[in-house]
Amino acid sequence: MALLDLSPEQMLRRPAEAEALLTDLARQLAEGGLVPYLGPGLLDLAAVPSTPEELAAFFAAKVALPRRAKGNAWASAQHIESTRHRSTLSSLMAEAFAPPVAPTDLHLHLGGLPLPLIVDSWYDGAMRAALSARHPAADWGEVQGITRAGIGEDRWYRFYDAAGAEGARDQADAWTTLLYKPHGGVSPARNFLISDADYVEVLTEIDIQTPIPETVRQRRRSRGFLYIGCRFHDQLLRTYARQISKRSGEQHFALVEPALLTRNETRFLAEQGITPIALPLTRAVEILCAAT
Repeated sequence: MALLDLSPEQMLRRPAEAEALLTDLARQLAEGGLVPYLGPGLLDLAAVPSTPEELAAFFAAKVALPRRAKGNAWASAQHIESTRHRSTLSSLMAEAFAPPVAPTDLHLHLGGLPLPLIVDSWYDGAMRAALSARHPAADWGEVQGITRAGIGEDRWYRFYDAAGAEGARDQADAWTTLLYKPHGGVSPARNFLISDADYVEVLTEIDIQTPIPETVRQRRRSRGFLYIGCRFHDQLLRTYARQISKRSGEQHFALVEPALLTRNETRFLAEQGITPIALPLTRAVEILCAAT
């Protein structure tokens, strides 16, 4: 039986083959044939919240929340926005992600590669810092999802160059590497999609791809995705992963921890044709960083 034909349950019992597969994927990644899709699991030792649940706990420590909102970052943020104003929510998000997050070895490795597209699904600035350290400044830039609450503009995202200055859409086409932060980020401009209200319009339109920048859609074409440090136990996280990888390459892969996988996650991997790779993150990072 071919490795890619194994079910998630079967694949998770084959660590030797998983390591061999990741070695090959590391080469494809270095050549620009795969899109890295980074999640907050890379930040386990960081001083910022590294899961939606940790972010919900941060909110709960700052504001009294109703029982229905506790433990859910998006609902907690919605309660704060509804009762304390959007500015309070934005300030709390900025506080939560204010501590600088040092890039990991993997961030720095990716930052030194001429990758067409890097997707970073959390709010920290580690990947931006890695690109600043390892990439020519004129050769990369970033696009972030933005809240449409109160901006009075028909916009879904904003572009920023390496210096953090806002740029135009056509400027992004010239960048070799594009960092895509679909949920926004603390740097350079504190853009945050976080409350339920933020996502209402996005989720209404995302199936027809309007909130996803055209340059992202072009750069994902014919490329597979490699999910690193990601969980799919929440419907919102699954929706974004599904839509961002839409109309891309045919083969996708995810580093997973078998003991943590929920039934919904296993089902999602199977439905989306994502091959799970069960390796400790530290070992997986070693393999990925060894590729040249």
